[in-house]
Amino acid sequence: MDHLLVTGGAGFIGSNYVRMVLRKELAKKVTVLDALTYAGNLENLKEFEGDDRLVFVHGKIQDREAVDIAAKDVDVILNFAAESHNDRAILDPDAAVQANFNGVCVLLDAARRYEHQRFLQVSTDEVYGSTDDMFREGDALEPNQPYSAAKAGGELMVRAYHETFGLQTLVTRGSNTYGQFQYPEKLIPLMVTNAIDDIPLPVYGDGQQVREWMHVDDHARGIDLVLRNGVPGKAYNLGSGCERVNLDVVKGILAALGKPDTLIRNVQDRPGHDRRYLMECKSIRALGFDPDVNFEARLEETVKWYVENEPWWRRIKEKKVEYQAFMDQWYANRRG
Repeated sequence: MDHLLVTGGAGFIGSNYVRMVLRKELAKKVTVLDALTYAGNLENLKEFEGDDRLVFVHGKIQDREAVDIAAKDVDVILNFAAESHNDRAILDPDAAVQANFNGVCVLLDAARRYEHQRFLQVSTDEVYGSTDDMFREGDALEPNQPYSAAKAGGELMVRAYHETFGLQTLVTRGSNTYGQFQYPEKLIPLMVTNAIDDIPLPVYGDGQQVREWMHVDDHARGIDLVLRNGVPGKAYNLGSGCERVNLDVVKGILAALGKPDTLIRNVQDRPGHDRRYLMECKSIRALGFDPDVNFEARLEETVKWYVENEPWWRRIKEKKVEYQAFMDQWYANRRG
């Protein structure tokens, strides 16, 4: 696997994966295909600017011409590209379908035509829906929101290309992920950056939603482990086992910054909001995956990163069209 195509490689998890691969010399060359929409940011790859091992192609994964340019000379495809925010997908479900389903179909077709060694689809635990127990890899997919439904559809097409055409496909279903370079509309970076500016922190409903949290460094390692050692045709749950209540996470962020809990504002809950996620991860553990489970320490480390890299996130939040317009639209009717 000398030459990797990483779609969505200028986004959060994708860019962290690219940096890991190039730092550890896990491949000779990486081509990044990214549309550079609101969450794609070439600053995330600035460390390797001018490095001959990194090639950038600007384009959407649903654009066949762009995909052909990026995919024809690579060994494997890893698809990180997605419309990944539930809130945005509620406002515009079609955008989620175009990227998370149609785009996957275009990539799979390219992988088949160019006879790539492997195709890895980066998915999410949200395809399962919500649970009071634990998600297991053979469980039915029961997504509750447009984003996760489109991701589930993409997964099913990945399965179909394996069963019908023999494509060597893999799927990872990752848990909630946090860390450096995450777009500041997601829970942890939104709360950190708002708290730094003493702006109210919007918490959905009663804040008692439970999530399984995994640091992005672990997520990147887990994906690479499945790429190289996973069984084709299989979907791997990829989580840490670190369950935390959303409200407790928010309070931990405020404590790390020395800010008062009075900044918290309960707002109207999101429609179709899943209550709890937790996955059984025996398959990837059998491959040797051993994530860092010290959530509190890694959360403090993440908060510190946003404090020390304020210019990065402030440039994003000051973009009136891409960031502020969405925040105003989404939260306008959710004030608590």
